[in-house]
Amino acid sequence: MTKKTVLIIMALLLTIQWGAMAHTTDTLTVRIKGMRCEECAHKVKNALKKGPGIQGISFNIERRTATIAYDPAATSVDSIQARLAATGRYKASDYSPSDTIMRGMGLRIDDMHCQKCYNRISQRLQMMEGIDSMAPHLDKHYIFVRYDANRTCKTNIRQVLGGLGFTPVNYYSGPKVAYAYYNIPAEVASQETIDEVMIIDGVEDANVNAEKKSLAVTYFTDETTAEKLFADIKAAGIEAVMPPAHECKEEQ
Repeated sequence: MTKKTVLIIMALLLTIQWGAMAHTTDTLTVRIKGMRCEECAHKVKNALKKGPGIQGISFNIERRTATIAYDPAATSVDSIQARLAATGRYKASDYSPSDTIMRGMGLRIDDMHCQKCYNRISQRLQMMEGIDSMAPHLDKHYIFVRYDANRTCKTNIRQVLGGLGFTPVNYYSGPKVAYAYYNIPAEVASQETIDEVMIIDGVEDANVNAEKKSLAVTYFTDETTAEKLFADIKAAGIEAVMPPAHECKEEQ
């Protein structure tokens, strides 16, 4: 091997080593208790991006955590935490996968009609990791679920309820929130239908259930009415009909 060849190899190795160092990425996950929504997450992202070395940020709003990818040659954990502390509201604290992060969610379930309906829900949810407690309000077709967001999440809970034949949507106690429930053909009980309903004016949440042949909607009464919502759903090409009076088979 000639001296020239040796020098070329050494230069290549140094280039590779420098490149590896230049592309080193560390990650930091922190809890940000003041981050409660997507708008908050956007503000956190802007605060972090003002400084050097940030390569990417992902958020979990339920856990109120931010996972930050950064270049350790350009910034540090202390610098990142200082940027967040400077916002006043979005200060960072330590996060661990073993933490208990309690959250609560209210669900309107129009196809939950009686105590037996709730008992089925309760028995199944109690089998899930992370479920802490449940409180039903059968007269309002409403259930409140308390859970550990480090063990489960809203999406998982809703999917389990859907598997039981229920159609949960977000519940709020405010006077300007109302709910609608329709029958639809089983073949259109799909994510596509949910997406189409979600873009209708006034709609806050929507869900479908193929087994129940149902479409449930949470909407704002200062932006739409029950009549207009129904008309808009029909105009979107969704063959919705008002359900007949319920006869609860759970009680038979």
